[in-house]
Amino acid sequence: MTVWLWLLAACGLAFLTKLSGYLVPQRLLGSPAVVRVSGCITVGLLASLVTMNAVADGQALALDSRLLALGAAVVALLLRAPFLLVVVVGATAAALGRLAGLP
Repeated sequence: MTVWLWLLAACGLAFLTKLSGYLVPQRLLGSPAVVRVSGCITVGLLASLVTMNAVADGQALALDSRLLALGAAVVALLLRAPFLLVVVVGATAAALGRLAGLP
């Protein structure tokens, strides 16, 4: 198969997956167990994404200014800062870390 056929097959599979979500009955989606599990899965996926972007460099562990930025952003969140301020605090921490010589 060529790359274009694989690409079309992947697009079709993605469309069918999305379409199957509309075919699930509402009574199944509204059950407390499904709501609880979907909430936990969302939090877990977001936490793993943040962790991988903060400490991973390919397949190696990288402890650099991104980890410093994540720590500063967590402190800002714990202090109940607005989201925009959390982003600015994280970016400032990363910039200061790089200025101090962290990779």
